[in-house]
Amino acid sequence: MKIAYVSYQIQEIYTSTTEDEEFTLLNFLLDKGLSIERVIWNDPLVQWENYQLAILKSPWDYTEHLTDFQKWLHQLESLGIQLLNPYDRVRWNMDKHYLQEITESGLPVIPSSYLEKGSVLTILQVLLSSFNVDKLIIKPCISAGARNTFILTAENFSEKKELINSLLQKEAFIVQPFMKEVFDGEWSFLFFNGKYSHCLLKVPKDGEFRVQHYYGASVNVTQTASVYIQEAQAYVTQFAAGCLYARVDGLIVNGQLNLMELELIEPYLFLSTQPESFENYYQALSAHFRD
Repeated sequence: MKIAYVSYQIQEIYTSTTEDEEFTLLNFLLDKGLSIERVIWNDPLVQWENYQLAILKSPWDYTEHLTDFQKWLHQLESLGIQLLNPYDRVRWNMDKHYLQEITESGLPVIPSSYLEKGSVLTILQVLLSSFNVDKLIIKPCISAGARNTFILTAENFSEKKELINSLLQKEAFIVQPFMKEVFDGEWSFLFFNGKYSHCLLKVPKDGEFRVQHYYGASVNVTQTASVYIQEAQAYVTQFAAGCLYARVDGLIVNGQLNLMELELIEPYLFLSTQPESFENYYQALSAHFRD
């Protein structure tokens, strides 16, 4: 079986840490004897018909080329290429509106509201009162790396209003209460083929709320209570069936895991934080060869 290991044209800003996980994992899989090649998802010279399986590893720029990415998915599907993660889960996971479905299932999710494309945000107080908070987070429904993510308050709204309304003419936004728990860190739980592998805690630097490394956040390898692993498992079991990998990102709120994102397209997997993680990934991938 010939495998396409799908990446993008390297731009350092997208990497979640200084560790080059993409090539480390690729070399690990090559050492296992797999017929696997790194390819760029939007490279017009790639002959996709030569591959039987495609792994979405790091197409980190897809949100900037969404129409092309959707066409590319359709192309692969038309060729009968197996995609990991599956096509239906990838399409579902592109847009943060998916959080509505998870919320409706009864699983804990950070409360969310949506400003659809073409709408105008005029009175911030309505949103603030709906969440009973004095600070909001607003970000695009299709985005990565904290792009166009803002903190909104009654005090800074007049300053941000024009920019946000101009962005709303181009795309929909999700609005959430600012959660003070983010200062304690955002948990990431990694699952391969629905089985728990490892977890870590991403802590923002002082004075910051974003947990990406390029905003100064730290990654802490730590143990967590098994109850949180079980809670993370529930999201994967219900919404990531058939997925090679899933990353559950959330905050501990009043002693319970609350989902921020269920990452199924191109999450950094933090494989080097646990010695067994690479083997866990390989074993999960191998299971798809037997399916």
